[in-house]
Amino acid sequence: MTPEQGLTLEFALTGADFNSAGEASSKIKRTLQLLGIRPDIIRRIAISAYEAEMNVIIHAYRGSIRADIHPNRTEVTVADEGPGIPDIELAMKEGYSTAPDYVREMGFGAGMGLPNMARCTDKFDIKTEAGVGTQLSMTIYH
Repeated sequence: MTPEQGLTLEFALTGADFNSAGEASSKIKRTLQLLGIRPDIIRRIAISAYEAEMNVIIHAYRGSIRADIHPNRTEVTVADEGPGIPDIELAMKEGYSTAPDYVREMGFGAGMGLPNMARCTDKFDIKTEAGVGTQLSMTIYH
């Protein structure tokens, strides 16, 4: 990858498809490793991408995750069709979760997704509309 080049990865996500959970973020992580990105940066991107991917699988009907990898940064965008987030401030609190009981019984939905994403990124933005869906934009500088 030269400075002016970038690489884009995009994956479709399906709500409640726990068999595929983590596949997209794992592919993003492997690509970053092949590109020689520093391990500490890869960790931040992988955590952010995984948490966002799981939010789509847990809460939405469907969505997509896109990673635009540039020489100095990675931009991760996740868009879903779902119920949206009624109270973003509350959703950003560690431990707050609207995940159903069956999801928690599988070990997901502990209420750490959005806080972890915000903590691992340099730029973090949420746009949401009740009954329509949510879009997350995250940037991690290399």
